[in-house]
Amino acid sequence: MTKMMMKRHTKIAIFMHWFNAICWFFLLTTGLGLIKNLDLDPIGGWWPDFMRSVFGGGENLLAAHVLCGFLWMAVFLVFSIVRLKNEVVPFFKEIFSFSPGNDVLWIIKKGIQMTMGGKMLDRFGFEPKLPEQGFYNVGQKLFAIPSLLGGVVIAMTGLVMYSSKHIFIDPAIVQWSILIHFVMAGLVFAGLLIHIYMAAIAAGELPALISMFTGNVPEEHARHHHKLWYDEIKIEKK
Repeated sequence: MTKMMMKRHTKIAIFMHWFNAICWFFLLTTGLGLIKNLDLDPIGGWWPDFMRSVFGGGENLLAAHVLCGFLWMAVFLVFSIVRLKNEVVPFFKEIFSFSPGNDVLWIIKKGIQMTMGGKMLDRFGFEPKLPEQGFYNVGQKLFAIPSLLGGVVIAMTGLVMYSSKHIFIDPAIVQWSILIHFVMAGLVFAGLLIHIYMAAIAAGELPALISMFTGNVPEEHARHHHKLWYDEIKIEKK
């Protein structure tokens, strides 16, 4: 029996998702390669040495990191301008909309379900069914907001660090920018690990992962995981 599918992601949204993922991977690996300090390097001195050998020296490595950073910012800036009404504004409205009681209960029940299994929900006095969610569930929103804000901070501090090579900026501001840049990158990366687990490994999430390639998701998956969005689409079609 053929599954009924629903349109979930536009082609431009899919492109931006994977463009962002590729840029993050490149910026993270090259950024770690720039830390040539055994007291600070989180993964050991072998990685900076390896990256410098790949790029032919520290200057080339830095240039590649900066170039990717500017490309990342430029593409998102253009996307935000061109797709402001159709993509950006709806995205902001969705991730910043919360229903406290409903969403807190979802987090509690989802946490129990993922760590101890669905059967434990009954032992704790909860119904097996999770509270209904919209286009994004509250877990996805709690990842999207700090990632978005963290990305802005990373971009701004990166601009300060780059500009300090060409114009005078108070050294104290530059030093704080360096610290905040690397700390924020580490925090966002920690969130990305959870995001990757939830999207690629967690039970029942495979259709959502596939939709980031095809743009479509099975109706049954939408009804089960994003009931509020599913109902909204059905009403619009009627």
